[in-house]
Amino acid sequence: MRTRARRRRAAAALAAGGLALGGVLVARELASPVFGMRQGPLAKDPACARIAAHYPDRLDGDRRDPVSYEGLTAWGHGRVRLRCGLNPPAGTKDPCIAVNGVDWVLRETAARDGHDLLVTYGRRPAVEITLADSVRQTDTVLMRLSRLVAPVRQTDHCLAAH
Repeated sequence: MRTRARRRRAAAALAAGGLALGGVLVARELASPVFGMRQGPLAKDPACARIAAHYPDRLDGDRRDPVSYEGLTAWGHGRVRLRCGLNPPAGTKDPCIAVNGVDWVLRETAARDGHDLLVTYGRRPAVEITLADSVRQTDTVLMRLSRLVAPVRQTDHCLAAH
């Protein structure tokens, strides 16, 4: 009898511990904002991990948000968002700018809700950034993020950038 009672208590304690751990993990993910971003199909690419290792703690005066998904990060409650792990864009007539040797395509048709959308051109995996209109130092943000992306090998250039 005593052995059976001990087993029940042990099983109950184990179940309670499992539920508590599950609750903590769920709460952690719910507390990790993704600001409507989805992971790219190449988010597990080692290049994305190398980029993530160098995310700045602050950008445009804002702290980095606690996003815990591979290939995603944000600063300032989503004012600046970064997605690594996208397929490179095909040739486009969208405007292209070169910043510190990194070509960025401005996706005018994809820009929405007061945000500009830029994606690297000629790099695999591609990196996408979204900038809110409230970002004060757009040039500085683009320069810092370009330094993060620059180590990803470039295989093509935007025609408009050169």
